Amino acid sequence: MEALVAAFIIAFALFGNCLCVEWRHSAVLDNNFLVLWTPGEKDVTFEVQVKTLGYVGLGFTKDEGRAGADMVIGWVDNNGQVHLQDRHVKDASRDPQMDSSQDYRLLLGYENKTHTVLRFSRRYDTCDPRDLKITNDTMQVVWQYHAEEPVSAAGVLPDHGDVRGTRPLYLVQRDAQPRRSSRNQEPETPLKIWDVLNQQVRLPMEEDTLLWCRVLEMPPIRRKHHVVRYEPVIQPGSHEYLHHMTLYECRGSVAELETAARSTGGVCYQSGQPTLQCNTIAATWSLGSEGFNYPPEAGYALDPHAGPQFYMLETHYTNPQLDAFISDSSGLRLLYTERLRVHDAGVLSIGIDPNWRHLIPPGQPEVVSEGHCVADCTGQTIPNNGVNMFAVIMHTHQLGKKVRLRQIRASVELPPIASDTNYNPSYQEYRRLQRPVKVYPGDHLVAECTYSSESRAAITLGGLTTREETCLISALYYPRIELSLCYSLPSLPTVLHSLGIQQLTPNSSPVKIQAPPELSGLTLEERLVSYDWETSFQSFQEATRSGTFKPLCWSSRGDLLPGTAQLESRYPRIITPYKEPTLPCTKKPTQNKFSKLLSKDGDIGSPVEPDSDEANAVERGQLVRSKVSRSSEGPIAGSSRTRSVSVALVVAALVAALR
Repeated sequence: MEALVAAFIIAFALFGNCLCVEWRHSAVLDNNFLVLWTPGEKDVTFEVQVKTLGYVGLGFTKDEGRAGADMVIGWVDNNGQVHLQDRHVKDASRDPQMDSSQDYRLLLGYENKTHTVLRFSRRYDTCDPRDLKITNDTMQVVWQYHAEEPVSAAGVLPDHGDVRGTRPLYLVQRDAQPRRSSRNQEPETPLKIWDVLNQQVRLPMEEDTLLWCRVLEMPPIRRKHHVVRYEPVIQPGSHEYLHHMTLYECRGSVAELETAARSTGGVCYQSGQPTLQCNTIAATWSLGSEGFNYPPEAGYALDPHAGPQFYMLETHYTNPQLDAFISDSSGLRLLYTERLRVHDAGVLSIGIDPNWRHLIPPGQPEVVSEGHCVADCTGQTIPNNGVNMFAVIMHTHQLGKKVRLRQIRASVELPPIASDTNYNPSYQEYRRLQRPVKVYPGDHLVAECTYSSESRAAITLGGLTTREETCLISALYYPRIELSLCYSLPSLPTVLHSLGIQQLTPNSSPVKIQAPPELSGLTLEERLVSYDWETSFQSFQEATRSGTFKPLCWSSRGDLLPGTAQLESRYPRIITPYKEPTLPCTKKPTQNKFSKLLSKDGDIGSPVEPDSDEANAVERGQLVRSKVSRSSEGPIAGSSRTRSVSVALVVAALVAALR
């Protein structure tokens, strides 16, 4: 009898929220607005939980403006009917307008005393030109809500008083939270914490950028452990001053590292300081990131016997307003365990060495720069059975608009390992690939960055400050290899040729041009400033791509790979370039262009006939989606995960209890 009662309790609990989803992602958009979502094979399921009894809205756009946004607006009215409307923003100053094609599917909706909850799904590509395709690109998520609901089913929104916001997110390749252990699995070993923090770093009042480095010794452990997650620890009030933080492995003189670890740090890379061999990335955080979880099969190794004993935290601060009396103690938190995973994970950084030879002309809508990891470097270090890349983070400064990591094997260009055609420099975090990508010895990797320099009147050079530019992609992979940094740098002849310079005057100071005759006597700086980019930009891009470059392949020991110091390479030969497949858009089959209605019990009712009163109501915007009873105590998910269930599981539980 007790088993039967327990079964009924389980059944009641499950039926109370039977349309359950195991949420893979969640984001707090503001203090009152939580969104959860799970990408599927062909569509994405969303749930919004908003502290209001009025209407709520969620949408997507390509940039930070609201115009052009694809939105869904929903509410529960006083009769308990749930409304969901597919809309679009034509004019940012006006309310979102109704779409003629309703492509969001309502799954669940209710209110309790404080919150409105709506669950719905939509296809990645709805074939509606007013709907934005959901892709691997950075999506700008917009939201709004109001204390009041529309006065009628037509959906005329209340005037004034709505709360609005926007933020960039990865909807598809966002890092997923680790799965919780089931009852049959062994309980997880408690995680240990290593906080790698700065100590009261004072930002200078006379400079808008500060690179601060602090050396720390690893935790006192006796055996190998695996880091399974890391996350930022940001001092309250410091978020606006932090651009990125990178933790490097350090090798070399133990005495010098011990001395450095006794200090609270200093300005990075100053002349006169001991040159520390801190090159291999262990963890990295950038604007917008919430940290990273390693996959169950791999972790970053902390090894007191075979690994580095010292690490350096490099923190990039920005203070464009030159605010006074700013000090910071932010850093990274590493969570590690003695329960080892199958593989040691590594980080491979690919891109352009931060250097003045990386030139970005001014006033251009698109400037393409490329950093190469050449076949000679992957051939020396990657085992025959390859490595598995499972996550990447892309990094430019202010001008980056598109970034992709290309892969070329035996003159055939494979699909990009990662690509973002809507890159946002203010949002940089690891994106987890849908499935690991194999990289084999001899593969040629290209970090390709596309910039928009229309806002700049002068040339932008490569470098470490945010006013300069960079093109870097860090890839997480397993099993770990010796290759750490795989950069390239345009050769000096390539740079000169791209500027129309044939020869420099030997031993001149400042550096002067000798040939061609029409440029003779000009300094190199004068040529950079006076170059006619408007008419010569295409020749600059062609010269940059066809010229030679210097590969820079660094091992985790901090030295160049054998035989690569004298290498000079050219763009790889590509016989078969990659072409993005163009798939015909197939709209989800429906009886007609209008959505079906849900009955009070949640069953799909009869399709709406085009000439019926209901169809006319749809055209007028009266989109009553379901008649779910109003709830005063509806369940609000307290976690980003709920267990996936079905009616079959409930029936099985009841049958088992009756036996």
